[in-house]
Amino acid sequence: MLTRRLVLGALAAAALATPVHAEDWKAKYPELTFAIVPIENAGDTLNRWGPFADYLSKELGVKVTMRVAQDYAAVIEGQRAGNIQIANFGAASFARAKITGVKTEAFATDKNGDGSTGYYSVFYVLAKSSFEKIEDLKGKNLGLVDPNSTSGNNVPRFELNKHNIKPEDYFGKVVYTGSHENAVLALAQGSVDMAANQWTSDDDSTLQEMLTKGILKHEDGTPFKKDEFRIINKSSAILNGPYTVLADLPADLKAAVAKAFFDAPVKNKAAYDKLFDGKRLGFTPISDKDYDPTVELVKFIDSLRKKS
Repeated sequence: MLTRRLVLGALAAAALATPVHAEDWKAKYPELTFAIVPIENAGDTLNRWGPFADYLSKELGVKVTMRVAQDYAAVIEGQRAGNIQIANFGAASFARAKITGVKTEAFATDKNGDGSTGYYSVFYVLAKSSFEKIEDLKGKNLGLVDPNSTSGNNVPRFELNKHNIKPEDYFGKVVYTGSHENAVLALAQGSVDMAANQWTSDDDSTLQEMLTKGILKHEDGTPFKKDEFRIINKSSAILNGPYTVLADLPADLKAAVAKAFFDAPVKNKAAYDKLFDGKRLGFTPISDKDYDPTVELVKFIDSLRKKS
C-alpha cells in the first residue's frame, strides 16, 4: 500500500517539474466541480458533503461546487467530458471509467474506523421470511442498485455466479432500484424479496444509517428494527471506492487537492466527521493499480452478460 508521504512527495516533485504556477491554474480553473453518487437521498447528501466542499474551497482558493450525480454513469461521462474535475467513485464504476478510456486518476480512499479500507456486498432478506440461503429465492424478486454499483450489482452478480445462478433466468424479476437506500426500501416494502447492498460493519451500513434517521417504517408508522433484516450472503472484502482527479489537470492542482483531502480530519474535523457520522479515520493514498482486480471483475461480469 502506498504511504501518504510517498504520494505527497511524488505529487510535489511532479508539481516542481511542471512549469505551471498556482495562480496559472487558478485562472484556468476558477471553479472546480466535485461529484458524488448518493447512497442516501440527494438532499441529505448535499447536507452531508456541503461543509466539506466549503472546506475544499478555502484550502484550494477557488470555488468547489458539489454535484450530486443521478447515477454512476453520470460521473463517468462527466469526467470523460472534463466537466467534473474531482469525483468519488465506487470501485466498479471507477473500473468502468478506466475500461472505457476516461482519463481519471485515483489518489485517495476512505479509512474505516478500524483502520481497514474495505467493505462488503451483502444480500438482505426480511427476518420474518423463510429464506435462509440464496437458493431459497428461485422465482422471487431481486433488488439490485445500479448497473455500475460495486456492492449493488457487480459483486452480487459475481456471488450469484458462484451458485451457478443467472439472475435474469433464476429470479422472477430483477430490479435496479437506483440507490442503496431505495434497495433497502424496496425490501422493507415488499417490492423485492432480496436486496443487494453495502455493509462495512454492524454499525456502518446503509441499513444502519436509514434506521438511525428513522426513515424505515412499517405501514402503521412504527419504525423498523435492525433485527427485522437478515444477511444471507456476504462477499469477500471489496476495496473502498476511490476519490479521483482528472489526469490532465496541472500537477500542482492535483497535489493541492490531495493535500486538502489528507489534511481534512485535522484542519476541519467537524466537516470531515459529518461525512461519515464520525465512523471513519480519514483518507489514505491509493493508486489506479490498486483497482486492477476490480477491473478484471467488471470484465468478468461483462463476459457473463454476453453469454446470457
